[in-house]
Amino acid sequence: MQIFGVDIGGSGIKGAPVDLDRGDLADERFKVLTPHPATPDSVADGVRQVVEHFGWTGPVGLTFPGVVTGGATIRTAANVDKSWIDTDARALFSDRLGGLPVTVVNDADAAGVAEMSFGAGRGRRGTVVLLTFGTGIGSALFVDGVLVPNTELGHLELHGHDAEKRASSKAKEDEELTWEYWAHHRVQKYLAHVEMLFSPELFIIGGGVSRKSQKFLHHIQDIKAEIVPAQLLNNAGIVGAAMHAANES
Repeated sequence: MQIFGVDIGGSGIKGAPVDLDRGDLADERFKVLTPHPATPDSVADGVRQVVEHFGWTGPVGLTFPGVVTGGATIRTAANVDKSWIDTDARALFSDRLGGLPVTVVNDADAAGVAEMSFGAGRGRRGTVVLLTFGTGIGSALFVDGVLVPNTELGHLELHGHDAEKRASSKAKEDEELTWEYWAHHRVQKYLAHVEMLFSPELFIIGGGVSRKSQKFLHHIQDIKAEIVPAQLLNNAGIVGAAMHAANES
């Protein structure tokens, strides 16, 4: 069975048909840059470009980098235009895609569901936290395989700052930090803070940096939980979006 998944991020909008039996992309993903400002209309145009690239005419699952309630309404917009807040994203995207059935879910929650089903969290019980490091920091919290939605742990306060302003991969790039410094002085302190609050057995590190885990994971020390890179790498959001659409259809 194939469903189309789209992952909307602060820097890019990417999508592809997903083979839900394998939990993997059924075709090479297509990506466009996230427009700036990332208003609802401009992002919807980007989503349409991605979907039309494949000539897709079935259900579409989409992620969004913020809190999504009721499978439709956007409540936060940290890394996109603030005009998203209170937007009915499901209606907006469905209209822009010519009436195709659409579902919308938080981006990190989607990535987490995919990793728990097909990736690094498969079969794991207890408390598992997936963290996506990109433009911001997304989070997905699972207890015995059950998702606690919309946790937004990237916005925890860390040393007087929003954590994602200090420990995201964007912060690493903006401040030109080395992998070692970023991992040891930023990510490690952030993980220690999350560990203090939730005592997880496992951290899964996702987002774009997951494919470069060999450059930084070994610099993270003194964390009791196991730390592993996401196995689906930066495709986890696309896969999770498609899974969500399949469950809602």
